[in-house]
Amino acid sequence: MAILMDGKVLAAEQMAALKKRVDALKAAGRTVGLAVILVGDDPASQVYVRNKGKACEELGILSETLRLPAETTQEELEAEIDRLNRDSRMDGILVQLPLPRHLDEAKALAKIIPEKDVDGFHIENAGKLFTGQPGVVACTPKGILHMLKACGVPMKGKEAVVIGRSNIVGKPVAMLLLNENCTVTICHSRTADLAAHTRRADILVAAVGKPKFVTADMVKPGAAVVDVGINRVDGKVVGDVDFDSVEKVAGYISPVPGGVGKMTICMLMENTVEAAENVLDADGIRTE
Repeated sequence: MAILMDGKVLAAEQMAALKKRVDALKAAGRTVGLAVILVGDDPASQVYVRNKGKACEELGILSETLRLPAETTQEELEAEIDRLNRDSRMDGILVQLPLPRHLDEAKALAKIIPEKDVDGFHIENAGKLFTGQPGVVACTPKGILHMLKACGVPMKGKEAVVIGRSNIVGKPVAMLLLNENCTVTICHSRTADLAAHTRRADILVAAVGKPKFVTADMVKPGAAVVDVGINRVDGKVVGDVDFDSVEKVAGYISPVPGGVGKMTICMLMENTVEAAENVLDADGIRTE
């Protein structure tokens, strides 16, 4: 039976450590702030934003949610981002995705100054990750790496397979695993004989967006299986991995819910705290 990579437990431990860092910043005269822009009334997005607000409250981070109507124009959205770029109270800016179809996500994200891009989606931060330079790392990939390390999963020299090639999860988590000296394969919808690849994986990351897509026969015995999927089936939230069958084969497995999702919000908080610490450092005031 696989070891459970419990995101609830890991996130709670990390949040406790972050609370101390926030308190240290406040003692140095710096309040930490996060601004979230929510356009439209997508139900899932509203839940995510509410959870982020709760995490901010738990840590004592100033949280501002800007709710814009679905018919907001590109110019209006970018004007709000510009305003928040200039707001010294806000260390992080997050545009909740997806945006309504008429809005250009790439242009909106590019408007956020890289230092306040706590989602890690700005092309400058993505480029720094690709070239091995320090920068803001996307929250879900960062959370996956934290989970693997915290659970003691060996990575150096291991075969890692990522199912999914999105800019948000697939590509950045592949780069993080490569930086940990894994040999990385990225699979996708056009991959021939997918199972042949996944059965080689010591570390398997499923970010495909299809419920229970990864089955036990696709998994190498003893592998670490990270489930990034969030799918709703018959009113229940399930992952991309068929948990019940894969749990019997894998060495480690993350649950859905209670796995990577918890780590994603935790890493968002960490990126925001780091942004605030960097501001103090730039002013010549150390936070440590």
